[in-house]
Amino acid sequence: MCQLHFRVYGDPSKPTVLVFHGLLGSSRNWHSVGSELGSRFYVICVDLRNHGSSPFRTPHSYDGMIEDILGLIEAEGIERCHLLGHSMGGKLAMKISCRYPDKVDKLVVVDIAPKTYPGSHDYDYEAMRGLDLQSLKSRKEADEILELMIPYWAKRQFLLTNLKRNDEGAGFRWTVNLEALEANQREIESSPLADGDRFDGPTLFVLGGRSSYTDNKDIPVIRYIFSDCRIVTIDGSGHNPHIEARGAFVSRVASFLLGIDSGE
Repeated sequence: MCQLHFRVYGDPSKPTVLVFHGLLGSSRNWHSVGSELGSRFYVICVDLRNHGSSPFRTPHSYDGMIEDILGLIEAEGIERCHLLGHSMGGKLAMKISCRYPDKVDKLVVVDIAPKTYPGSHDYDYEAMRGLDLQSLKSRKEADEILELMIPYWAKRQFLLTNLKRNDEGAGFRWTVNLEALEANQREIESSPLADGDRFDGPTLFVLGGRSSYTDNKDIPVIRYIFSDCRIVTIDGSGHNPHIEARGAFVSRVASFLLGIDSGE
């Protein structure tokens, strides 16, 4: 277990929402959503192990991340809470809900399904490893080098959120444990759930209308595992509806958690 870094928003007397980012993300990506949800909830946005300001620990496994989160829940004196997870963080939230349902009131999963996504980030790791961090002069230079392998501007900017200038001396460093993530990528991209895993509590899946991370074949599996499930699609959004359509995303999530949205 490692002691995780996290950001808090709102009043601790209100219902707690734990937020888990996706692979190569951090709590920083959830600052705006955390601030908005913080008007109605006590929001804890976590840096998962090997990301952001949390410690580097191996292996990078779902069981390891669960141990970290259980430690945080105990340390913060949280009896029950809502879970909100995006992508890899969504898989983590699913597994916690299935294994420890007594700790979870409601579950929100963002644009991910309980299935395997083969080779989903191998190209990102290769591009990131291709940067000579010690000789790098600027983020602009890093962006230009990454563009040779990653033509999509938004994707490059997301990856570069993990690039930080060294506190002393020249060059840069990654704020993610690239070695541990790449070594454990096959587990990260797999489904974390076993055949018997189920969660009967209220669940909301928020999907991006332009995202390819889920399709119609995933819906029966989702509804089988999560018996009290609502599934909503935010049209016009890709894999990151919390960024690409934040207003609609926050509205749907808040309504669900407050019990005033019946879903679709």
